[in-house]
Order: sequence, then structure tokens, then C-alpha cells
Amino acid sequence: MLLSKLIEHLNDFKTKNYKDIEINGMSYNSLSIKKGDIFICIKGESSDGHNYAKDAVDKGAASLFCEEELPLDVPQIIVKDTKRTMAVIASEFYGEPSKQINLIGVTGTNGKTTVTHLIQSIFEENNEKCALIGTLGYKLSSSDDYKEAKHTTPQPPELQKNLKLIADSGIKNVVMEVSSHSLEQNRVGCCDFNGAVFTNLTQDHLDYHVTMKNYFKAKAILFENLKQGTFAVINADDAYAQDFISVVPEGVNIITFGVKNNADVKAENITFSVDGAELTVKFKDKSEKISMHLNGMFSVYNALAAFSAALAMNIEYKTIINALEKTKSVAGRFEIVNKKPLVIVDYAHTPDGLENVLKAARELTPQSSNLICLFGCGGDRDATKRPKMGEIADELADKVIVTSDNPRSENPQLIISDIMAGIKTVDNKRIFVESDRREAIKFLKTISAPDDVIVIAGKGHEDYQILKNETIHFDDREEAKKVFAEKGGV
Repeated sequence: MLLSKLIEHLNDFKTKNYKDIEINGMSYNSLSIKKGDIFICIKGESSDGHNYAKDAVDKGAASLFCEEELPLDVPQIIVKDTKRTMAVIASEFYGEPSKQINLIGVTGTNGKTTVTHLIQSIFEENNEKCALIGTLGYKLSSSDDYKEAKHTTPQPPELQKNLKLIADSGIKNVVMEVSSHSLEQNRVGCCDFNGAVFTNLTQDHLDYHVTMKNYFKAKAILFENLKQGTFAVINADDAYAQDFISVVPEGVNIITFGVKNNADVKAENITFSVDGAELTVKFKDKSEKISMHLNGMFSVYNALAAFSAALAMNIEYKTIINALEKTKSVAGRFEIVNKKPLVIVDYAHTPDGLENVLKAARELTPQSSNLICLFGCGGDRDATKRPKMGEIADELADKVIVTSDNPRSENPQLIISDIMAGIKTVDNKRIFVESDRREAIKFLKTISAPDDVIVIAGKGHEDYQILKNETIHFDDREEAKKVFAEKGGV
């Protein structure tokens, strides 16, 4: 593609050394630059791409997109914000692929991964192909393996390239997790969404957004940009429901779901067992029973969100119910890895997420048995949630092991101290501390009985642990299976 074609939709830019050259690709990482590529200079939290522009040119970069003129003899496009510009040129370079597909975005603090998987399952039950993009990576169908992704929502060059790949393969539907970071950073800019789903909004990422108001504003971008004829699915029971409804433009079909409040799609008569959840879903003038393998009240909300999105796309309700009843658990989301004791691994890493998972696990805990919770908190992230999660674990679990999560550059012991500040119980038979996560999981065997329920929270599907100077292989599911193999392993 010619450089002139790439910049024709840009506003307010300057040029230096301009020549209308052929562009072969683009990257914001100097290590992945190929000859003929554009190098986009991004100012990140810890590094500035402008400092790597010379390296990129030496590797063959044919042009630079930057926020300041650089002393380099290649065509330069100077813009105010390269992050925002990157979305525009990536969409243009890959032929605006989102306009060729039915693109559904799912946002919220918790539940995004499960909701996207449920929507994909519903499409496939309806004999339609649906690709998925999210925390676990991307894949073209439910039977495919995940292709690795660096972010919940990829950066524009990867995202637009993947959307083009999907469109070119003949797949008409894509469901995508849309993170608050990606909305704030315009990663999904120039994406035409046919629908948006809001799951919930609770404390997370305040290290980045600082306030809940800013966090809401970031999430709201997805809904503010919906066009006439699209749809918005909103959790009526969430404290921010009306705020989201208020930003949806006229001409967008709004569908609400919930359990507590009046909603277009509502669940009643909800019961839980080790085998899953049973409920009655009411919508329009109908009332239908659903028996799911998924468990916990949060799973009911996730199912209602997917149900509502499918209704908005005119998928027959019996098809939706069939898909929900067939779907097994998503990797690392209330995933049962052992039966006696019942060991559940979950990605819950926020106060709300931990509370939801522990309440769901309590429903499965026999009256005379213990609910045991093992968790930690990530380093270099919102520290204010640490004592809150400690308080929740102390209040809802019978025994608690506080351990390390992904400490990153922080001292694990200091993170644990922050968590312990929220724990009021002083009882060495109830509250335990073990900073080594592997040893903490081994210790579970010492303090558990066959009928107990154990929740290992925080990392879920992750198969790594990020330490100060290295990232090591670590999978909660693998470790738990090793420990409990002779005690009723699945």
C-alpha cells in the first residue's frame, strides 16, 4: 500500500522527508521490524518508541510515524498521538476488516472470557462460524487451539491483521473481549461493532485509571460509539447500569438482563449443585428452564448476558438454550480439577471476583465441611484492593492461605502484608501465610478433608508466574492435580 493512501484519512499531521513510498507492513516494536515496514513510535509507561527509531530504520523501516521530528533520513509522519493514529492506519492497511464481519464486543471487570465463549458456542449451535479474541488468545472456532495473545485486546496492528485473517477465511462473526485499557488507548478505534455487552463494573485497574469514574468512562467508550441499528446488552443489576444506558446513542437496541431487578431477560428459581446451575429464564412472553454445567451466580449472569446478545441477533431461543446447556467450563474459570476434596481453580483477582467465587463455592460446601481459600495479589498493580480481598477471604472462607501471585518487581512479603491488613482474624488454625505458591498449594493437603471445598484463586488459566527478574512456568491446575492425585483426582 502507498503511504499516501495510508494517511489520506488522517487529520492534523505534518511530514518530514516525505515521499510516496510503498509500505509492506507496520510495527510498534523495533525488534519485529521488516524491510519496508512503518515503525510507529509509541510512548509507553516504561519506554519511548522514539528512542528505538534509529534501530528500526537500521533494520529496514521505510517510514516513521512519530510525535516529534527525528534526525533520520526517512519519510516521517508527525502526529499528536501515535497510539490513536495507529488504529486508523492499521484499519486502513488491512482493508477495514471490521466492516466485513459481525463484530460483538464484551466489556466489564469480570465475566468477559466466559461470555465470549458462550456467544461463540451459541453461534456454532446455530450452524454459524464465530471467531473469538480475548484473554486466552484468539481462535477461529471452539475446536481450534488458541493462538497466543499479548493482551486481552490486541494492539491495532495485530487486531486488524487478525480481523482480516478471519474475514478472509469466510467467517462472518467475531466476538471479542474489550478491555478498559484498549478503549482508553484507542486499540479498538476504527472497529465497527454490531453489538456491545456490559457484564459488570467493580474495582480493578485503579493503578491505571486512578478512579472508578475514569474506569467507567473508559468502558463507556464502547457504548458511546455504537451506531444506529446495533445493540447494547447491559446488566440491570449492576450499580453502573443506568450510567451505561445513558451513554447509548439513539437508534441502538438496548436489552437488559438480571436477577434482582426488572430486566428484559431475567433468571429465577436458581439452584446450584456440583453438576452446575439450574434456572428459569424469562424473556418476552416466554419462560424456559435451563440446566447448565457452569456453576455459581456469576455464571448465571454470564449466561444471561450471552442469551441477551443472541436474542438481539435474532437467534432462536431454543438454539440458545441448547448451546448454554452443552457448554463446559472455560479454562481457569471455576474449573474443577479434583473431586475429593473439591478443588476449584479460578481467575478471580479482584475483590468482587473473589467474593463471587467464594459465595459460589460455599453453595457447594457441605454444612459440616470447610471452605478453604488460597490466593495472593499481583505486584505493580492496584494495591488498594489487597486488604479488601483479605477481608473478603477472611469473612467468606473457613480457612485462608495467603500466598504470592505474580509479584513482578514488588517484594512478595510486602504484598502479603497489604493483604493481611484486611484480615481481622488472629487464629493460626484458620489463617496461614506461605509466600511460595507451590508450597502453599502443597500445604492445602495438610489442612483439608475429603469433603472440603478448596478455591485456588487469582491465576486461573495462566501457566506462568512473573517474578522480579524472570517469568517461570507455573500452573495452579497442574500443581493442584499433583498434590491431590491420590485423593480423588479428576
